[in-house]
Amino acid sequence: MTPPDLSRRAMIAAAAAAAAFGAARSEAADAPGSVPQDRPVRIAMILYPGMTALDLVGPQALLAGLAPGSLYLVARSAGTVASDTGLSLVATHAFEACPPELDVLFVPGGDGTPDQMRDAALLAFLRAHAARAAWVTSVCTGSLILGAAGLLKGYRATSHWCVRDAVLPLLGAVPVAERVVFDRNRVTAAGISAGLDLALALAARLRGPDYARTAQLVAEYAPEPPFQAGTPAQAGPAITRAADAILAPLVAGATEAART
Repeated sequence: MTPPDLSRRAMIAAAAAAAAFGAARSEAADAPGSVPQDRPVRIAMILYPGMTALDLVGPQALLAGLAPGSLYLVARSAGTVASDTGLSLVATHAFEACPPELDVLFVPGGDGTPDQMRDAALLAFLRAHAARAAWVTSVCTGSLILGAAGLLKGYRATSHWCVRDAVLPLLGAVPVAERVVFDRNRVTAAGISAGLDLALALAARLRGPDYARTAQLVAEYAPEPPFQAGTPAQAGPAITRAADAILAPLVAGATEAART
């Protein structure tokens, strides 16, 4: 006879496997399908003062080929918008001029995140367009802005490591320590450089893996960083303390904004 404890363990393992399969099947069923080949992908990417330029520019470079004539750089008003390092980008459309039907709604992160978490006009825009967008996405602390709009409640999500575990739960999200997290039609990426990974993963969903592989090759995205210090675990305590000091104002501001 099978020992009782072994039988119980087997039943628990089977139940867990069934639950995981059910969740995966449900998530796959809830995820949007690919965009038809006969029309461009419709993408709106948000610009705001104090964004991190690379959060937006990296994904934009990889996704632009999918969206000829239908990639909208959207801000409160059209015109130049300064990033958190002083580099300015140009918004092509104001909120009210953005088309209502989108395949991708995208929010970058940056030092300006806490202010945007309190910006009623931006949050209202995101809520209205997320309700009709196929994919709702973010890079870095952009997920906190989505969360402040109420768009990540009950969703698994990631963000920059400095705020992921402390701030995302305050906004109703379930933090996940991964580079890119898909949960139904929400796609969030970790800090800055993870935006390239998000763009390729999303491109594969929108137009197929071969399209994404081709975009990766065209961009020669084959990273070999000179240091292994991209996460606190890799960087070690001393480097992490130095990074914490730089990021402290962002963490404090985002935490306060999430609590108000």
